[in-house]
Amino acid sequence: MYFDARAAKLLKPGEHMTIEGHPGLRLECTANRRTWTYRYKSPVDGRMRQTKIGAWPAMSPAAAIVRWEELRLARDSGRDVAAEKRTARASAQSVMGGSLPQEGAYTVRALCRDYLVEHIERRRALKGSKEIRRMFDTMLGSVAGLLPEQVTRAVAFDLLKLYVHIPVQAGKLRSELGAAWDYALDSGKLSEDAPNWWRQIMRGRLRSNGKKIAGKSIGAVKRVLTEQDVGELICWLPNFSRIVNDALTLYLWTGTRGSEIAAMEAAEISEEKDGLWWTIPKEKTKNARNPGATDLRVPLLGRAEQIVRRRLAVAGDGYLFQSRAGGPMEQKVIQTAVHYNQPYSKTRPESKRPRLPVTHWAPHDLRRTVRTMLAAMGCPNDVAESVLGHMLPGVQGVYNRHTYDRERREWLEKLSEKLEGLARLPSTRVGAQLCRGPDGAE
Repeated sequence: MYFDARAAKLLKPGEHMTIEGHPGLRLECTANRRTWTYRYKSPVDGRMRQTKIGAWPAMSPAAAIVRWEELRLARDSGRDVAAEKRTARASAQSVMGGSLPQEGAYTVRALCRDYLVEHIERRRALKGSKEIRRMFDTMLGSVAGLLPEQVTRAVAFDLLKLYVHIPVQAGKLRSELGAAWDYALDSGKLSEDAPNWWRQIMRGRLRSNGKKIAGKSIGAVKRVLTEQDVGELICWLPNFSRIVNDALTLYLWTGTRGSEIAAMEAAEISEEKDGLWWTIPKEKTKNARNPGATDLRVPLLGRAEQIVRRRLAVAGDGYLFQSRAGGPMEQKVIQTAVHYNQPYSKTRPESKRPRLPVTHWAPHDLRRTVRTMLAAMGCPNDVAESVLGHMLPGVQGVYNRHTYDRERREWLEKLSEKLEGLARLPSTRVGAQLCRGPDGAE
């Protein structure tokens, strides 16, 4: 994409310029301003429509293209975005008693877009920034068309009140809007006396009531599987698809996070003197923002080694858990598969599938189970924490720079032997079948 800023400045009122490779995106000049617009044919009635995106140079070409892509996708899905904008403006007018921002004004939508494009998308992972974009697109409602100064305490309260039935999501919306207001105040796009009500309303009132299963609240459950549960589960894992079976096995044999497993790459695997190792880059770990964090070294033993070697032979130089789209598998694939096979799952009730004999657990509970098993086996606390990739707290974390590579391998080898022993217990047989390993061996 090439944008000629000099040509944009030389535009005369009534003229416009287009951006090559971005059909419908135009920079139009009037007597007072230059405005980004999106011109398109309505999928509803076939007429030409135009909607304004933002003012240049306050909105950069890159930000305008991001918004153009959103509007184009909406148009392609059958929506008339200009008509929706008029409807939202009329709704906001009724809310505010007839007072509406003029075209091109700095609205809440523009404020949130600046915060998203200029701050969030530069500093957070793709998954997180996509979630905030989705939240702003779907949860702002008529507030999006208001001026920030028109968002009174009551207006802010009413918006959050709409989502009190999903308190965790409402709390995230409140937090991100508060941060967006702060960003606008810091950048001078809002006057210094503009109140940030998001930091003050609903404080302490948006708390989760805990997890619900089959409509019944079970509270904040921190599930740890018993040894018998672990043995039964290991034997039952082949009922999942191969990719989910392998991922859940790696949870148990390595204690690593689901996001780390799903994003495993061939380049991270190395054959060393003492065996196979998986080195997770710091930026892929939960500690990525901590300046004292390092890459996480994970020894691969037992079933973990078998799985990784098998997948390496197929993956080549790519992801070991590759999605159909070509990138890494999403962690939610594992979570969804586990829930789908729980006895209480009502997802697609018409579909017959095997139901888990060990219930009320999620993939992350396997990581908690590994930590508990290591403690029960006598593993030193520092070693067990290093296995899970936790940073040591306080002064100990600052001064203790030992890598624990030898200790990790020692205790994960003991864990592997323990897990295999649990899988061989008579109580962990599934029907008449013996528990089989990841490659079908008994």
